[in-house]
Amino acid sequence: MIRPAQIADPADPVVTPDWPRPDFRIATLEFLVGLLATACPPADLDAWMAWWDVPPAPEALDAAFAPLAHAFVLDGNGPRFLQDLEELAAGAEDIEQLLIEAPGASTKAKNTDLLVKRGRVARLGRPAAAMALYTFQSWAPAGGAGNRTGLRGGGPLATLVAPLDQPTLWHLVWANVPRGRRPEADDLPRVFPWLAPTITSERDRVVTPEGAAHPLQAYWGMPRRIRLDFAAGEAVCDLTGAADAVAVTGWRQRPRGANYAGWGRRHPLTPHYQSKPGGEWLPVHPQPGGIGYRHWLGLVLKSPDGSRLPAQAVTTWHDERAMAEARLLAAGYDMDNMKARSFVESEMPLPAADPERRERLNALARGLVLSADLAASLLRQAVRAALFSPGAAVKPDSELLASVRERLWERTEATFFDALRRAAMPAADPLDEAEERNWVRLLHDSALALFDEAVPLTPETGAAAPRIARARRGLGFALHGYGRDGRTLFAHLDLPPPEPKEKAA
Repeated sequence: MIRPAQIADPADPVVTPDWPRPDFRIATLEFLVGLLATACPPADLDAWMAWWDVPPAPEALDAAFAPLAHAFVLDGNGPRFLQDLEELAAGAEDIEQLLIEAPGASTKAKNTDLLVKRGRVARLGRPAAAMALYTFQSWAPAGGAGNRTGLRGGGPLATLVAPLDQPTLWHLVWANVPRGRRPEADDLPRVFPWLAPTITSERDRVVTPEGAAHPLQAYWGMPRRIRLDFAAGEAVCDLTGAADAVAVTGWRQRPRGANYAGWGRRHPLTPHYQSKPGGEWLPVHPQPGGIGYRHWLGLVLKSPDGSRLPAQAVTTWHDERAMAEARLLAAGYDMDNMKARSFVESEMPLPAADPERRERLNALARGLVLSADLAASLLRQAVRAALFSPGAAVKPDSELLASVRERLWERTEATFFDALRRAAMPAADPLDEAEERNWVRLLHDSALALFDEAVPLTPETGAAAPRIARARRGLGFALHGYGRDGRTLFAHLDLPPPEPKEKAA
């Protein structure tokens, strides 16, 4: 157990938070980034580099955090961390309901809590309760009439840069802290909304970064009106197993908390997208199937049409701070409205390149991802055409078709990162086309192999054999670079298309 200032303790470096839950670990990283961005943000790159090279002493961080300490009191008679300023007259709910995946009232009433059981957590120690509250308020899912979602919507995707050459918690957190300016004391109620009466959402009132809220509230959003219930007397936390002199046994809430609007692209740790040109910027949320290199355009680089943008922390690292290789840590809840389907967490390499090679590296990554996306779509179409007659009602995202598409991404992922790593090396030839041509061969061979697995052509196939053969031939034709799709595939890789075949006389 440490206080936040000890993440930079040189005598005993901290490597990572050790919560028993992955969502608490990611939320702790977001919490620490937000704390540093609020208390002591670097003014410029030089200031950032100074603390990167020589981390501050714990005493220096203690001094920086001291003016904010009153905002982080969990219980007591004054303002409470992430809790409504009012006492709130409402019935108590089990403390376990603060855990996003816990079964709700409807699930329990129907007795359908088959995989995630009720009654696992009856009491929390104050450390676990504080992190449960922060996780819930930051990622709050839909919760019924009047219960607002988080500032980034329910279950946003968080992306952080994890440097490899400095594997300490300090460097992981500091790598993601943006430039900024410390807020004035008078601004703190606009940064930490629990220091002031709640701006409720009656009469369609909203909380915007240009209005009653400070832009730093992006880290400290409080969409739910909540008060924790404390019980004196030593008890063991059901999550951590640690004893605490005070237990948190329940919580109360009232509807119509803050309704956040206009916060697109404000949170530095979340990528955003536009559903249409000129539309509102929306936070990205995890989806079924996990996170992989197919999401590179939008998580690491902006998409070619500019409709998907990486998180500010990733862009800043890529453009200014990438002195060595790092990994991209992406995580969050895959939510189906109020229901948590899964917690998704993934890491992928972020190769570092000198400025002269960076554009080449970025162009290669774009080409590989776009061509793989097209090949995966062509494979899915070919399998559909082989298995079903024309006009059959089959959804493109059906389990079979989605699975074969995902498997192509899986088979090519290792080669994708190998290609980027080689391209980032100082000795690599920037004009070498070998990577692109090897990639085309890999897409061709992998797609046809997956087609044959999904649609085997055997002596027992019967009347469907001609249809299967046509679909396979068309897939191979496109992956060799012929036809409109083939030309597009090669164009993504900046390769000349093959010469058209001469027609037979």
